[in-house]
Amino acid sequence: MVRMNETLNTLLNHRSIRDFTEQEVGEETMGTLFDAAMHASTSRGFQHASVIRIKDPAIRQELARIGNQRRVATAPELMVFIVDARRSVRIREELGQDPEVARSADVFREGFTDAVIMAQNLTVAAESMGLGACYLGCVLNEYETLIDLLKLPEYTFPVVGLMLGHPASQPGLKPRMPKELRIMEDTYSEPDSWVEALTGYDATMREYYGQRETNNRDDGFTSQVVNNLVERPSRNRFFSLAKAQGFNVR
Repeated sequence: MVRMNETLNTLLNHRSIRDFTEQEVGEETMGTLFDAAMHASTSRGFQHASVIRIKDPAIRQELARIGNQRRVATAPELMVFIVDARRSVRIREELGQDPEVARSADVFREGFTDAVIMAQNLTVAAESMGLGACYLGCVLNEYETLIDLLKLPEYTFPVVGLMLGHPASQPGLKPRMPKELRIMEDTYSEPDSWVEALTGYDATMREYYGQRETNNRDDGFTSQVVNNLVERPSRNRFFSLAKAQGFNVR
């Protein structure tokens, strides 16, 4: 029998929090959260990821416009995690070495992964302290605007936004599909029919959406795949913009 602990309880009770009280998080707490982020695993130890804490009200307002979410402007804390290979490029230049290897597609991939792990470390740490958090893919709706807004130089690239604070409410725990459909052994496996395999999960999701206090609706998982998995033209230039930022991606 698995013995539950605080870490497991934190992970198993994760939910996205979008409404916060006006209470500030506090600099000591933020310092601890940033320490947790800094101790995240990093590929080859190069630490090709950084975080930008957004405090300027004008920048916050523009990020809220980009993401079409007013809460982004008023969240107690707002951050953007980025790929950051610039320091490695500059170190190699300063030491008389060819910087080309530091702008490779492999470094970009490592930095992107590092940024995501860094964000997750900070999020779990925040939730363990009773705070709430919500990832913000919406700030990537206009990559070029975001890059200009944050004054991101060559060899850097935005990955994900995050807002956090003291929760003003506790939404219901959003169901996940059965782990048997996502946890595989040795090789990739899948059912003969995904629609049939997800029948029970569709029913669970309809019940969840039907009982929500806000955005109540009749909706299942497979219907979301049909209706919500749509082309997003504003994000289709991901690789071309990464290339414009100096990375050798194709």
